[in-house]
Amino acid sequence: MDGARLNLPVIWLDSGDTLIDESTEIYDEAGSVVRAEWIPGAQALLEYLEENEYTVILVADGRVRSFQNVYRYHRAEHYFSDWVISEIVGHEKPHPDMFGKALEASGLGEAAKRRIVMVGNNLKKDIAGANRFGVTSVWMDWSPRYFHAYEEPDWVPDHVIHSPEELILLLKSGL
Repeated sequence: MDGARLNLPVIWLDSGDTLIDESTEIYDEAGSVVRAEWIPGAQALLEYLEENEYTVILVADGRVRSFQNVYRYHRAEHYFSDWVISEIVGHEKPHPDMFGKALEASGLGEAAKRRIVMVGNNLKKDIAGANRFGVTSVWMDWSPRYFHAYEEPDWVPDHVIHSPEELILLLKSGL
């Protein structure tokens, strides 16, 4: 990792209702998503992260083909340095293997976990998994689809945002 990136957090992003609006997903006959739309501000967030040389890794549950289709449709595959997808890992979040694979993909060791920020929309999966793994958790409270109450102590995020633009402000503030 080059010197300019050494001080920047590594960003792990979920996809559905964090970048992509799940309510717009269109499926093929095999059950893979073929197209979906950005949530407002998501593409601008990815552009900001790229322009500012953040390492960004997609950490998401689902089928690889679905993510390929959606991000190819938006010509957005290049924003991610790697993808950690549950279909490949063999487990869904909050399983520690998802976060362990993301740590490997980040090129960081255990001691650097404090530099990692997991952003996701699901308290039970994204936030609890990040908290258990020891990385900073940011809850994207954008969609009404999932849990909105902290039912377990490890569901409480380190930070709460309501839009992708708020992540930019959070990163500029130094978290």
